Amino acid sequence: MDVGDIGQLFRHEAGRVLATLIRLVGDFELAEEALQEAFTAAIEQWPAVGVPSNARAWLVNVGRNKAIDRLRRQILFRAKSRDLKHEAALLAPVAQPDADQDAFGDDILRLIFTCCHPALNIEAQVALTLRAVCGLTTEAVARAFLISEETMAQRVVRAKKKIRHARIPYETPAPPMLDERIDGVLAVIYLVFNEGYAGTSGADLMREDLSREAIRLGRLLDGLLPGRAAINGLLALMLLHDARRAARATPAGDIVLLEDQDRSLWDPIQIGEGLTRVELALRAPGRPNAYAVQAAIAALHARAVHYEATDWPQIVGLYEVLLRLHPSPIVELNHAAAVSMVDGPSRSLDLLDALAARRTLADYHLLPAVRADLLRRLGRCEEAKEAYRAALALAKLEPERRLLTRRLAEIK
Repeated sequence: MDVGDIGQLFRHEAGRVLATLIRLVGDFELAEEALQEAFTAAIEQWPAVGVPSNARAWLVNVGRNKAIDRLRRQILFRAKSRDLKHEAALLAPVAQPDADQDAFGDDILRLIFTCCHPALNIEAQVALTLRAVCGLTTEAVARAFLISEETMAQRVVRAKKKIRHARIPYETPAPPMLDERIDGVLAVIYLVFNEGYAGTSGADLMREDLSREAIRLGRLLDGLLPGRAAINGLLALMLLHDARRAARATPAGDIVLLEDQDRSLWDPIQIGEGLTRVELALRAPGRPNAYAVQAAIAALHARAVHYEATDWPQIVGLYEVLLRLHPSPIVELNHAAAVSMVDGPSRSLDLLDALAARRTLADYHLLPAVRADLLRRLGRCEEAKEAYRAALALAKLEPERRLLTRRLAEIK
């Protein structure tokens, strides 16, 4: 195994290893340092001796030992009883990472619930969990929140400090406390899925490992809290989007737009489960949740036998419902794009220009990209070129940049 292979393994295992180390160590910074030292040891040892049969367990044990070494060095300088007790707890036998016996049965899900403590605001909960537990880069988390990378880094640091200073325990919440944390947990899982569905930057359109991990966590959450409309809605949304994975890119990695996708490549089993779950979510008592409404939009795309058969008026109506339930500039952008399929690009452009004037999406590449497509359809070629160039200046995902470049070149 070379360093590149170990780096690939890091991408797949870092989140779970870190989640287990945080549970064992009880401190974010110490766990993160131990994780880095464990992977450094892997880079040094594995090329010569081979990869262990259970690489994740090896990394957890090495990371735990590195944390113990750090605590021992601290004890040499400060013989604190808290550190001695901490070391004793760490030296206790550790179960294999997949052998947890409690109701959660999964370190990632346990740590997501731990990080989503009500003492933190929802943005801090989600940011901290995505960055520290799920292994997303600060850039990816920042783009999900439509804020700068520097602001997001500061937010994560503040959240860690608040946990440390307020002595918020790193422990699984009791069942009565799960409901007060569910909003943050759902947001985390959805944003992990989004990063897998279409990355914020890099060479690849999709990261299948993240999409599958989000769906896996959604299923675990459904087992832990069965019958919840929001959980069914989120699972339906993820399954329906992920069902299109095989048709979303060419073998060379270029984007295939929805109207051009080969729908025979869509996964009928995932679509079937997604449609069942969205019905359960929409029929649940009370007001529909935002995930269920988004899933209903995805269901209309999934049911259409071809692009021209898409029920755009109903999609526009669902976006209007979503704007009342969960108003956001991203939802406004999607609503404006759908309106163009019903009322034409001119009406949609008016909505888009009003959104752009507020500058809440000033750094979001899809706003000028959608605007460019509308201008192209209206025959306003020079304005369309300018908008495509603006989108290119903001886009960081290579497949999106190639698509925008092709669209720009097609304008005569």
